Amino acid sequence: MPNLKPPITTVKSALAYRDRIMTALPPDSPFVPLMTLYLTDNTTAEEIRSARESGAIYAVKLYPAGATTNSQAGVTDLFGKCMPALEEMIQQQLPLLVHGEVTDKNVDIFDRESAFINMVLQPLVNRLPQLKIVMEHITTREAVQFVTSCGEGSIAATVTPQHLIMNRNALFQNGLQPHNYCLPVLKREIHREAVFKAVTSGSKQFFLGTDSAPHEKHTKEASCGCAGIYNAPVAVPLYTQVFEQAGALDKLEAFTSFNGPDFYGLPRNTSTIRIVREPWIVPNEYHFGSSTVVPMFAGKSLDWKVV
Repeated sequence: MPNLKPPITTVKSALAYRDRIMTALPPDSPFVPLMTLYLTDNTTAEEIRSARESGAIYAVKLYPAGATTNSQAGVTDLFGKCMPALEEMIQQQLPLLVHGEVTDKNVDIFDRESAFINMVLQPLVNRLPQLKIVMEHITTREAVQFVTSCGEGSIAATVTPQHLIMNRNALFQNGLQPHNYCLPVLKREIHREAVFKAVTSGSKQFFLGTDSAPHEKHTKEASCGCAGIYNAPVAVPLYTQVFEQAGALDKLEAFTSFNGPDFYGLPRNTSTIRIVREPWIVPNEYHFGSSTVVPMFAGKSLDWKVV
C-alpha cells in the first residue's frame, strides 16, 4: 500500500520503496511485491503511463483526503482534478483501488461507505464505465449490492476477516476495544451478514484483502488511537472458519487465491499452503522493532492453523 509518510505518489518513489522491500527480504524469498501508486489531485497522465512502463506498478490507490491512515495527501476533487489520470488508467489497463468513504463531517461515520457509493462511485462508473475498480475492504449491504449490480470483470471488492466475523458491538464489549477499531469502521450485524453471504456465495467479484495494519501497541492504546487491525497472523484461519461456517470450504481457495489474480490479469500462484483443523492460541503480542503489536483475537483459541 502506498499510504506511507511521505506517500508513494510517483513512479520513482514506488520503485525506491520496492527496492527497500526487496532488501529486507530473506535470501531466496519468493515474495514479489506488487506496487501501487497513491492518487493525488496532481497525478498526471504522464505519471500513469510511466507507472505502466515501469513493469512494477499494478494499480493506483484512491484515498479520499482524510478518510483513513496517512490519507492527508489524498484526493480532494476526483472529478475536477483527476480525470486525465483516470482516463489514462483505462488506456494503460491499470485498475483503481478505492477506499470507499466520504469525509464530509456531516455524514455519520457508519454511513460514509454508502454515501461514497451514491456520491462518488456510481457517478464515476457512469462516466468511465471501462475503468476497472476494486472497492477495497467493503463493510455494508449497500456495497455488496453495488458490486453485484456491476458487470463481472469491471468491478470487484476485497473483504477483511474482521468485517466477516465482527460487527460494531465488538468495539464496545466489556469497555472500549481499541484493537477492534479500523476504517471503514465495523458495521451493524445486517451488514456483516450481507458481506458474509456474498463472500461465501462463490462470486468471482469478491476476493481476499486483509488490510492488515501493524500499528504499535502504544499507538492503539492511546487518547487518540490509530485505526487499523493487525490480522496477518490469523487471517487465513479466520477466513477458513468463515467458509466452514457457511458450508462452503470448497469455495475458499477461489476467494483466497484465484479471484484476485484473475481480476488483475495476473498469473495464479502455483505454490500452496496447508491448513489443518488444529486448535492454537493466538499470541497476545508480537515483537515489532523496539515495540510490540497486538494481533486480532489476541489470546483466543482458533480452530484452524496454517502449517
